[in-house]
Amino acid sequence: MRRRLLASMLLVAVIAVLLLGVPLGVVVVRLINEDAAQELHSEANRLLIGVEYSVSQQQPISPEQLARNYPDRYLQVYVRGNRPIIAGTPPPDGRDLTEEARSENGYVRVSRDSAQIQRDTRARLVLIIALAIAALGAAIGLATVTSRRLSLPLQDLTRIAERLGSGDARPSRHRYGVPELDLVAEVLDRSALRISDLLAREREFATDASHQLRTPLTGLTMRLEEIVAAAGQPEVVREEGEAAIVQVERLTAVIDELLAAARRQRHAQAGPLDVDDVVGQQIVEWEPAFRRVHRSLVLAGDRGLRALGTTGGLSQVLATLLENSLKHGDGVLTINTSSAGKSVVIEVGDEGPGIPEALGHRVFERNVSGGGGTGLGLTLARALVAADGGRLELVRRRPATFAIFLRHDRDNDRRRVVSGPA
Repeated sequence: MRRRLLASMLLVAVIAVLLLGVPLGVVVVRLINEDAAQELHSEANRLLIGVEYSVSQQQPISPEQLARNYPDRYLQVYVRGNRPIIAGTPPPDGRDLTEEARSENGYVRVSRDSAQIQRDTRARLVLIIALAIAALGAAIGLATVTSRRLSLPLQDLTRIAERLGSGDARPSRHRYGVPELDLVAEVLDRSALRISDLLAREREFATDASHQLRTPLTGLTMRLEEIVAAAGQPEVVREEGEAAIVQVERLTAVIDELLAAARRQRHAQAGPLDVDDVVGQQIVEWEPAFRRVHRSLVLAGDRGLRALGTTGGLSQVLATLLENSLKHGDGVLTINTSSAGKSVVIEVGDEGPGIPEALGHRVFERNVSGGGGTGLGLTLARALVAADGGRLELVRRRPATFAIFLRHDRDNDRRRVVSGPA
Protein backbone atom coordinates (compact mmCIF):
# COMPACT_ATOMS: atom_id res chain seq x y z
CA MET A 1 0.00 0.00 0.00
CA ARG A 2 2.81 2.38 0.84
CA ARG A 3 4.25 1.89 -2.66
CA ARG A 4 0.91 2.63 -4.28
CA LEU A 5 0.47 5.78 -2.22
CA LEU A 6 4.01 6.90 -3.00
CA ALA A 7 3.65 6.15 -6.72
CA SER A 8 0.29 7.89 -7.01
CA MET A 9 1.48 11.01 -5.17
CA LEU A 10 4.65 11.17 -7.29
CA LEU A 11 2.59 10.77 -10.46
CA VAL A 12 0.38 13.66 -9.39
CA ALA A 13 3.46 15.76 -8.60
CA VAL A 14 5.09 14.99 -11.98
CA ILE A 15 1.89 15.84 -13.85
CA ALA A 16 1.56 19.09 -11.92
CA VAL A 17 5.19 20.03 -12.62
CA LEU A 18 4.80 19.28 -16.32
CA LEU A 19 1.53 21.16 -16.60
CA LEU A 20 3.03 24.19 -14.91
CA GLY A 21 6.71 23.99 -15.87
CA VAL A 22 6.43 23.44 -19.63
CA PRO A 23 4.04 26.35 -20.25
CA LEU A 24 6.14 28.50 -17.90
CA GLY A 25 9.31 27.68 -19.86
CA VAL A 26 7.64 28.53 -23.17
CA VAL A 27 6.32 31.81 -21.77
CA VAL A 28 9.74 32.74 -20.35
CA VAL A 29 11.53 32.06 -23.66
CA ARG A 30 8.96 34.10 -25.54
CA LEU A 31 9.15 36.98 -23.10
CA ILE A 32 12.95 37.10 -23.25
CA ASN A 33 12.92 37.19 -27.06
CA GLU A 34 10.13 39.76 -27.18
CA ASP A 35 11.91 41.98 -24.65
CA ALA A 36 15.13 41.78 -26.64
CA ALA A 37 13.32 42.61 -29.89
CA GLN A 38 11.45 45.47 -28.25
CA GLU A 39 14.66 46.90 -26.82
CA LEU A 40 16.37 46.66 -30.20
CA HIS A 41 13.39 48.31 -31.92
CA SER A 42 13.51 51.17 -29.41
CA GLU A 43 17.22 51.66 -30.10
CA ALA A 44 16.50 51.78 -33.85
CA ASN A 45 13.85 54.49 -33.32
CA ARG A 46 16.19 56.55 -31.16
CA LEU A 47 18.96 56.18 -33.73
CA LEU A 48 16.65 57.25 -36.58
CA ILE A 49 15.51 60.32 -34.65
CA GLY A 50 19.13 61.26 -33.94
CA VAL A 51 20.17 60.79 -37.54
CA GLU A 52 17.29 62.91 -38.87
CA TYR A 53 18.12 65.64 -36.40
CA SER A 54 21.80 65.67 -37.48
CA VAL A 55 20.76 65.76 -41.15
CA SER A 56 18.35 68.62 -40.53
CA GLN A 57 21.08 70.57 -38.71
CA GLN A 58 23.57 69.63 -41.42
CA GLN A 59 25.81 68.02 -38.84
CA PRO A 60 28.16 65.21 -39.86
CA ILE A 61 27.36 61.68 -38.63
CA SER A 62 30.42 59.94 -37.20
CA PRO A 63 30.45 56.10 -37.27
CA GLU A 64 32.86 56.12 -34.33
CA GLN A 65 30.46 58.23 -32.27
CA LEU A 66 27.56 55.88 -33.17
CA ALA A 67 29.65 52.85 -32.12
CA ARG A 68 30.37 54.49 -28.77
CA ASN A 69 26.71 55.39 -28.26
CA TYR A 70 25.52 51.90 -29.18
CA PRO A 71 28.12 49.39 -27.98
CA ASP A 72 27.76 45.72 -29.02
CA ARG A 73 25.47 46.78 -31.84
CA TYR A 74 25.88 46.64 -35.58
CA LEU A 75 24.37 49.80 -37.08
CA GLN A 76 23.40 50.51 -40.70
CA VAL A 77 22.19 54.03 -41.54
CA TYR A 78 20.70 54.85 -44.95
CA VAL A 79 19.82 58.51 -45.55
CA ARG A 80 18.54 59.75 -48.91
CA GLY A 81 21.21 61.69 -50.70
CA ASN A 82 24.01 60.45 -48.39
CA ARG A 83 26.31 57.50 -48.40
CA PRO A 84 25.36 54.56 -46.13
CA ILE A 85 26.95 54.70 -42.68
CA ILE A 86 28.09 51.46 -41.06
CA ALA A 87 29.20 51.22 -37.41
CA GLY A 88 30.09 48.32 -35.15
CA THR A 89 30.88 44.67 -35.81
CA PRO A 90 28.36 42.53 -37.61
CA PRO A 91 27.18 39.47 -35.57
CA PRO A 92 28.00 35.95 -36.79
CA ASP A 93 25.72 34.38 -39.33
CA GLY A 94 22.72 32.66 -37.82
CA ARG A 95 23.04 34.53 -34.53
CA ASP A 96 21.92 37.98 -35.56
CA LEU A 97 18.83 39.76 -34.30
CA THR A 98 17.85 42.78 -36.38
CA GLU A 99 15.28 45.54 -36.01
CA GLU A 100 14.83 48.60 -38.24
CA ALA A 101 13.07 51.95 -38.21
CA ARG A 102 11.99 53.86 -41.34
CA SER A 103 11.06 57.44 -42.24
CA GLU A 104 10.57 59.47 -45.42
CA ASN A 105 14.28 60.35 -45.58
CA GLY A 106 15.66 56.86 -44.98
CA TYR A 107 15.91 54.04 -42.52
CA VAL A 108 18.27 52.48 -40.00
CA ARG A 109 18.95 48.89 -38.97
CA VAL A 110 20.23 47.80 -35.59
CA SER A 111 21.59 44.27 -35.18
CA ARG A 112 22.99 42.42 -32.18
CA ASP A 113 24.46 39.03 -31.38
CA SER A 114 21.68 36.71 -30.06
CA ALA A 115 24.15 34.64 -28.04
CA GLN A 116 23.49 36.71 -24.91
CA ILE A 117 19.78 36.26 -25.38
CA GLN A 118 20.29 32.51 -25.66
CA ARG A 119 22.41 32.53 -22.51
CA ASP A 120 19.69 34.42 -20.64
CA THR A 121 17.10 31.96 -21.93
CA ARG A 122 19.16 28.96 -20.84
CA ALA A 123 19.69 30.51 -17.41
CA ARG A 124 15.97 31.01 -16.95
CA LEU A 125 15.22 27.48 -18.16
CA VAL A 126 17.84 26.04 -15.82
CA LEU A 127 16.23 27.95 -12.96
CA ILE A 128 12.80 26.58 -13.90
CA ILE A 129 14.19 23.04 -14.13
CA ALA A 130 15.91 23.45 -10.77
CA LEU A 131 12.67 24.62 -9.23
CA ALA A 132 10.84 21.68 -10.80
CA ILE A 133 13.42 19.25 -9.40
CA ALA A 134 13.12 20.89 -5.99
CA ALA A 135 9.34 20.59 -6.19
CA LEU A 136 9.63 16.92 -7.11
CA GLY A 137 12.06 16.39 -4.23
CA ALA A 138 9.64 18.05 -1.83
CA ALA A 139 6.82 15.94 -3.29
CA ILE A 140 8.88 12.78 -2.76
CA GLY A 141 9.56 13.75 0.83
CA LEU A 142 5.95 14.65 1.48
CA ALA A 143 4.73 11.49 -0.23
CA THR A 144 7.10 9.36 1.84
CA VAL A 145 6.01 10.97 5.11
CA THR A 146 2.31 10.84 4.17
CA SER A 147 2.42 7.24 2.97
CA ARG A 148 4.21 6.22 6.13
CA ARG A 149 1.76 8.18 8.27
CA LEU A 150 -1.17 6.47 6.55
CA SER A 151 0.17 2.96 6.04
CA LEU A 152 1.54 2.37 9.54
CA PRO A 153 -1.78 3.22 11.26
CA LEU A 154 -3.62 1.05 8.73
CA GLN A 155 -1.28 -1.83 9.51
CA ASP A 156 -1.90 -1.23 13.19
CA LEU A 157 -5.67 -1.18 12.61
CA THR A 158 -5.36 -4.43 10.67
CA ARG A 159 -3.60 -6.06 13.62
CA ILE A 160 -6.31 -4.75 15.96
CA ALA A 161 -9.03 -6.17 13.69
CA GLU A 162 -7.23 -9.54 13.53
CA ARG A 163 -6.96 -9.54 17.30
CA LEU A 164 -10.69 -8.86 17.60
CA GLY A 165 -11.37 -11.72 15.20
CA SER A 166 -9.28 -14.07 17.34
CA GLY A 167 -11.37 -13.26 20.43
CA ASP A 168 -9.14 -10.70 22.14
CA ALA A 169 -11.75 -7.99 22.73
CA ARG A 170 -9.57 -5.42 24.48
CA PRO A 171 -9.95 -1.85 23.11
CA SER A 172 -6.63 -0.46 21.89
CA ARG A 173 -7.29 3.26 22.60
CA HIS A 174 -4.81 4.10 19.80
CA ARG A 175 -5.24 7.42 18.01
CA TYR A 176 -3.17 8.59 15.04
CA GLY A 177 -3.93 12.29 14.51
CA VAL A 178 -5.77 11.58 11.23
CA PRO A 179 -9.53 12.16 11.66
CA GLU A 180 -10.59 9.33 9.32
CA LEU A 181 -8.21 6.81 10.88
CA ASP A 182 -9.14 7.96 14.37
CA LEU A 183 -12.79 7.37 13.48
CA VAL A 184 -11.99 3.81 12.35
CA ALA A 185 -10.00 3.23 15.55
CA GLU A 186 -12.90 4.54 17.63
CA VAL A 187 -15.34 2.24 15.81
CA LEU A 188 -13.03 -0.73 16.43
CA ASP A 189 -12.81 0.19 20.11
CA ARG A 190 -16.60 0.33 20.33
CA SER A 191 -16.78 -3.01 18.53
CA ALA A 192 -14.28 -4.43 21.01
CA LEU A 193 -16.45 -3.28 23.90
CA ARG A 194 -19.54 -4.79 22.29
CA ILE A 195 -17.73 -8.06 21.59
CA SER A 196 -16.44 -8.11 25.15
CA ASP A 197 -19.98 -7.53 26.40
CA LEU A 198 -21.29 -10.32 24.18
CA LEU A 199 -18.60 -12.69 25.39
CA ALA A 200 -19.42 -11.78 28.98
CA ARG A 201 -23.08 -12.45 28.28
CA GLU A 202 -22.24 -15.79 26.70
CA ARG A 203 -20.24 -16.77 29.77
CA GLU A 204 -23.03 -15.50 32.01
CA PHE A 205 -25.58 -17.47 30.01
CA ALA A 206 -23.49 -20.63 30.29
CA THR A 207 -23.12 -20.08 34.04
CA ASP A 208 -26.84 -19.46 34.47
CA ALA A 209 -27.75 -22.47 32.36
CA SER A 210 -25.44 -24.83 34.22
CA HIS A 211 -26.61 -23.50 37.60
CA GLN A 212 -30.32 -23.50 36.83
CA LEU A 213 -30.34 -26.86 35.06
CA ARG A 214 -28.35 -28.75 37.69
CA THR A 215 -31.15 -28.99 40.25
CA PRO A 216 -33.93 -30.19 37.86
CA LEU A 217 -31.56 -32.68 36.29
CA THR A 218 -30.55 -34.01 39.71
CA GLY A 219 -34.19 -34.38 40.73
CA LEU A 220 -35.04 -36.04 37.44
CA THR A 221 -32.17 -38.47 37.86
CA MET A 222 -33.37 -39.43 41.34
CA ARG A 223 -36.91 -40.01 40.09
CA LEU A 224 -35.68 -42.21 37.27
CA GLU A 225 -33.57 -44.21 39.70
CA GLU A 226 -36.65 -44.74 41.90
CA ILE A 227 -38.64 -45.89 38.87
CA VAL A 228 -35.93 -48.40 37.95
CA ALA A 229 -35.70 -49.62 41.53
CA ALA A 230 -39.51 -50.03 41.84
CA ALA A 231 -40.07 -51.67 38.47
CA GLY A 232 -42.33 -54.30 40.06
CA GLN A 233 -44.52 -51.81 41.94
CA PRO A 234 -46.90 -50.07 39.50
CA GLU A 235 -48.25 -47.57 42.01
CA VAL A 236 -44.77 -46.37 42.94
CA VAL A 237 -43.74 -46.25 39.27
CA ARG A 238 -46.79 -44.13 38.46
CA GLU A 239 -46.17 -41.75 41.35
CA GLU A 240 -42.50 -41.36 40.55
CA GLY A 241 -43.27 -41.01 36.82
CA GLU A 242 -45.66 -38.13 37.50
CA ALA A 243 -43.00 -36.46 39.64
CA ALA A 244 -40.47 -36.95 36.83
CA ILE A 245 -42.85 -35.30 34.38
CA VAL A 246 -43.10 -32.30 36.71
CA GLN A 247 -39.29 -32.12 36.82
CA VAL A 248 -39.12 -32.29 33.00
CA GLU A 249 -41.69 -29.48 32.67
CA ARG A 250 -39.70 -27.36 35.09
CA LEU A 251 -36.52 -28.11 33.18
CA THR A 252 -38.21 -27.21 29.88
CA ALA A 253 -39.45 -23.93 31.32
CA VAL A 254 -35.99 -22.98 32.53
CA ILE A 255 -34.44 -23.82 29.15
CA ASP A 256 -37.09 -21.78 27.33
CA GLU A 257 -36.44 -18.77 29.55
CA LEU A 258 -32.69 -18.97 29.06
CA LEU A 259 -32.85 -19.38 25.29
CA ALA A 260 -35.48 -16.68 24.90
CA ALA A 261 -33.33 -14.28 26.90
CA ALA A 262 -30.27 -15.10 24.78
CA ARG A 263 -32.17 -14.56 21.54
CA ARG A 264 -33.72 -11.32 22.74
CA GLN A 265 -30.42 -9.83 23.88
CA ARG A 266 -29.00 -10.33 20.43
CA HIS A 267 -31.84 -9.60 18.05
CA ALA A 268 -34.51 -7.52 19.79
CA GLN A 269 -35.88 -4.64 17.80
CA ALA A 270 -38.78 -2.72 19.27
CA GLY A 271 -41.75 -1.76 17.12
CA PRO A 272 -45.22 -0.29 17.65
CA LEU A 273 -47.62 -2.62 19.47
CA ASP A 274 -51.14 -2.41 20.88
CA VAL A 275 -50.89 -2.65 24.68
CA ASP A 276 -54.53 -3.74 25.06
CA ASP A 277 -54.02 -6.73 22.76
CA VAL A 278 -50.99 -8.03 24.64
CA VAL A 279 -52.49 -7.47 28.11
CA GLY A 280 -55.84 -8.97 27.07
CA GLN A 281 -54.18 -12.07 25.67
CA GLN A 282 -52.29 -12.62 28.93
CA ILE A 283 -55.49 -12.19 30.98
CA VAL A 284 -57.27 -14.80 28.88
CA GLU A 285 -54.33 -17.17 29.24
CA TRP A 286 -53.91 -16.81 33.02
CA GLU A 287 -57.51 -16.31 34.17
CA PRO A 288 -58.27 -20.08 34.52
CA ALA A 289 -55.22 -20.58 36.70
CA PHE A 290 -56.26 -17.70 38.98
CA ARG A 291 -59.86 -18.95 39.07
CA ARG A 292 -58.72 -22.36 40.32
CA VAL A 293 -57.19 -20.72 43.40
CA HIS A 294 -60.25 -18.47 43.84
CA ARG A 295 -58.52 -15.31 42.69
CA SER A 296 -59.49 -12.85 39.98
CA LEU A 297 -57.78 -10.63 37.36
CA VAL A 298 -58.87 -7.01 36.89
CA LEU A 299 -57.92 -4.73 33.98
CA ALA A 300 -58.04 -1.00 34.74
CA GLY A 301 -56.70 2.28 33.39
CA ASP A 302 -56.58 3.83 29.93
CA ARG A 303 -57.46 1.96 26.76
CA GLY A 304 -56.10 2.32 23.23
CA LEU A 305 -52.48 2.87 24.26
CA ARG A 306 -49.69 2.07 21.84
CA ALA A 307 -46.06 1.63 22.79
CA LEU A 308 -42.72 0.58 21.35
CA GLY A 309 -41.76 -2.99 22.16
CA THR A 310 -42.02 -6.58 20.98
CA THR A 311 -45.17 -8.60 21.47
CA GLY A 312 -43.27 -11.71 22.52
CA GLY A 313 -41.06 -9.84 24.96
CA LEU A 314 -43.91 -7.94 26.64
CA SER A 315 -46.01 -11.12 26.81
CA GLN A 316 -43.21 -12.99 28.52
CA VAL A 317 -42.64 -10.19 31.04
CA LEU A 318 -46.34 -10.05 31.91
CA ALA A 319 -46.43 -13.84 32.18
CA THR A 320 -43.51 -13.75 34.61
CA LEU A 321 -45.22 -11.14 36.79
CA LEU A 322 -48.54 -13.03 36.72
CA GLU A 323 -46.86 -16.31 37.57
CA ASN A 324 -44.98 -14.72 40.48
CA SER A 325 -48.24 -13.26 41.78
CA LEU A 326 -49.96 -16.62 41.40
CA LYS A 327 -47.21 -18.33 43.42
CA HIS A 328 -46.37 -15.69 46.02
CA GLY A 329 -49.24 -13.18 46.01
CA ASP A 330 -52.86 -13.12 47.14
CA GLY A 331 -56.17 -11.44 46.47
CA VAL A 332 -57.21 -9.60 43.34
CA LEU A 333 -54.48 -8.98 40.78
CA THR A 334 -54.90 -5.64 39.02
CA ILE A 335 -53.28 -4.68 35.71
CA ASN A 336 -53.44 -0.91 35.27
CA THR A 337 -52.37 0.75 32.00
CA SER A 338 -51.78 4.49 31.73
CA SER A 339 -49.82 7.16 29.89
CA ALA A 340 -47.39 9.18 31.99
CA GLY A 341 -45.25 11.80 30.26
CA LYS A 342 -42.97 10.10 27.75
CA SER A 343 -43.87 6.55 28.85
CA VAL A 344 -46.67 4.03 28.64
CA VAL A 345 -46.93 2.44 32.10
CA ILE A 346 -48.28 -1.06 32.83
CA GLU A 347 -48.64 -1.70 36.57
CA VAL A 348 -49.16 -5.24 37.90
CA GLY A 349 -50.07 -5.48 41.60
CA ASP A 350 -51.98 -7.77 43.96
CA GLU A 351 -53.18 -7.77 47.58
CA GLY A 352 -50.64 -10.22 48.95
CA PRO A 353 -48.07 -9.82 51.73
CA GLY A 354 -45.58 -8.30 49.31
CA ILE A 355 -41.80 -8.64 49.20
CA PRO A 356 -39.73 -8.95 52.38
CA GLU A 357 -37.70 -5.90 53.26
CA ALA A 358 -34.43 -7.86 52.99
CA LEU A 359 -35.21 -8.70 49.35
CA GLY A 360 -36.74 -5.39 48.29
CA HIS A 361 -33.55 -3.93 46.81
CA ARG A 362 -32.30 -7.27 45.45
CA VAL A 363 -35.41 -8.62 43.80
CA PHE A 364 -33.97 -8.19 40.26
CA GLU A 365 -30.59 -9.75 41.04
CA ARG A 366 -29.71 -13.12 39.61
CA ASN A 367 -30.29 -16.19 41.76
CA VAL A 368 -32.24 -14.17 44.35
CA SER A 369 -35.62 -15.68 45.21
CA GLY A 370 -37.84 -15.44 48.26
CA GLY A 371 -39.97 -18.46 47.52
CA GLY A 372 -37.78 -21.30 46.31
CA GLY A 373 -37.84 -20.34 42.65
CA THR A 374 -34.95 -20.23 40.21
CA GLY A 375 -34.19 -16.58 40.93
CA LEU A 376 -34.01 -15.93 37.20
CA GLY A 377 -37.52 -14.86 36.17
CA LEU A 378 -37.45 -11.20 37.22
CA THR A 379 -33.84 -10.82 36.02
CA LEU A 380 -34.79 -12.03 32.56
CA ALA A 381 -37.98 -9.95 32.62
CA ARG A 382 -36.03 -6.76 33.31
CA ALA A 383 -33.55 -7.63 30.52
CA LEU A 384 -36.43 -8.22 28.10
CA VAL A 385 -38.00 -4.83 28.86
CA ALA A 386 -34.61 -3.12 28.62
CA ALA A 387 -34.03 -4.75 25.24
CA ASP A 388 -37.16 -2.95 24.02
CA GLY A 389 -35.85 0.39 25.30
CA GLY A 390 -37.98 0.42 28.47
CA ARG A 391 -37.53 -0.53 32.10
CA LEU A 392 -39.11 -2.72 34.77
CA GLU A 393 -39.28 -1.37 38.32
CA LEU A 394 -40.63 -2.42 41.72
CA VAL A 395 -42.76 0.63 42.56
CA ARG A 396 -44.29 -0.70 45.80
CA ARG A 397 -43.05 -3.45 48.08
CA ARG A 398 -46.20 -4.11 50.17
CA PRO A 399 -48.36 -5.17 48.49
CA ALA A 400 -46.01 -5.98 45.62
CA THR A 401 -46.55 -3.77 42.57
CA PHE A 402 -44.33 -3.85 39.50
CA ALA A 403 -44.41 -1.26 36.71
CA ILE A 404 -43.35 -1.67 33.09
CA PHE A 405 -42.32 1.60 31.45
CA LEU A 406 -42.35 1.57 27.62
CA ARG A 407 -41.77 4.34 25.11
CA HIS A 408 -44.67 5.82 23.16
CA ASP A 409 -44.91 4.65 19.57
CA ARG A 410 -44.40 8.27 18.44
CA ASP A 411 -40.76 7.84 19.50
CA ASN A 412 -40.32 5.29 16.74
CA ASP A 413 -37.84 7.56 14.88
CA ARG A 414 -35.53 7.25 17.85
CA ARG A 415 -35.77 3.48 17.95
CA ARG A 416 -32.79 1.77 19.47
CA VAL A 417 -31.73 -1.61 20.83
CA VAL A 418 -30.57 -1.91 24.41
CA SER A 419 -29.11 -4.97 26.09
CA GLY A 420 -29.09 -5.60 29.78
CA PRO A 421 -30.96 -4.03 32.68
CA ALA A 422 -32.20 -0.46 32.26
